[in-house]
Amino acid sequence: MTESPAGGGAAPRKTALDAKHRALGATMTDFAGWDMPLRYGSEREEHLAVRSRAGLFDLSHMGEITLTGPQAGALLDHALVGNLSKLAVGRARYTMICDADGGILDDLIVYRLADEEYMVVANAANAQTVLDALRERQDDPATGERFGADVRDDRDAYALLAVQGPEAVGILRKLTDMDLDGLKYYAGQRDMVAGRSALVARTGYTGEDGFELFVSPDDALAVWEAVSAAGADAGLVPCGLSCRDTLRLEAGMPLYGHELSTGLTPFDAGLGRVVKFEKETNEGRFVGREALEAAKERARSAPPRKLVGLVATGRRVARAGYPVVAVADGTVIGEVTSGAPSPTLGKPIAMAYLDPGYAEAGTEGVAVDIRGSHEPFDVVALPFYKRG
Repeated sequence: MTESPAGGGAAPRKTALDAKHRALGATMTDFAGWDMPLRYGSEREEHLAVRSRAGLFDLSHMGEITLTGPQAGALLDHALVGNLSKLAVGRARYTMICDADGGILDDLIVYRLADEEYMVVANAANAQTVLDALRERQDDPATGERFGADVRDDRDAYALLAVQGPEAVGILRKLTDMDLDGLKYYAGQRDMVAGRSALVARTGYTGEDGFELFVSPDDALAVWEAVSAAGADAGLVPCGLSCRDTLRLEAGMPLYGHELSTGLTPFDAGLGRVVKFEKETNEGRFVGREALEAAKERARSAPPRKLVGLVATGRRVARAGYPVVAVADGTVIGEVTSGAPSPTLGKPIAMAYLDPGYAEAGTEGVAVDIRGSHEPFDVVALPFYKRG
């Protein structure tokens, strides 16, 4: 869960770790209105470090929104496609927020921190949109009154660090007394890390085991330094957003603005499983329900293009927006949504939406139009990489 780089008229915001990144020689880039580290050296080496050892990321551009109150869960059930009121305290869930037409406004992770407290984590480029939508949806459609819940913009209250890779648990174990082995995937709890208060979540966007640490911006540098020192013997390296993108691509994880958009419903994106029509709150009503029911039915009767993996047989890289064509006659049968060289596979890979007749793994006769040249690609099932 992240987003494409986006420029703007205003100067990009800086994270609490900006000076540290520059001291480490990072190449910085304007990313969704934030000045973020793209890479510190070789993005390939950073990528492989996460796959084999561990990497440390600054993800403070992500947007945190806190909901509190006796009806916080009911508000989320109304505003999002998931059944968040049933989420257990200490657990997290991947979900989406859609518009009234069923189009995806953003994909989100929601953490339930207490009986009456949730934290929604939105992509940086969409955080204001999500915040505005949650506030607009505070009126209960069943009663005409406002839900008993407050919606708070907490984007300035957190810095977010991620420790990802097979050595992540061993590194973090040196810095906290919490039971990391007992912390399940998509779970989070507050504890102390390196003597600083943190929400420790077993979540990530790399396809590896790892943790995301939500800390005060005032504590970000101390926690970064402590994690770096604890991971020195394990081969931990600082990692930028460039390798985070190739890691998520190998893991088959969607990227907003590429695989997800307002022009697609969750069913179009092959993620209909996140839509929960059975909700006890709000009499089952939620924003976009009618449109999503229709989208589900359309997907049954006339399957949409399917998101698949493509692996190059040559060396040329397919980039987002490139047409996918049938080799036999050059007919356009789909479009690439994301593409890059894969450091793990050693060849170019891509995700693409393809017509159903070409979307099964092993389908032959598929090529990508790369600047007028039809380059052959193999159709494969996602993900490209799954940790052992």
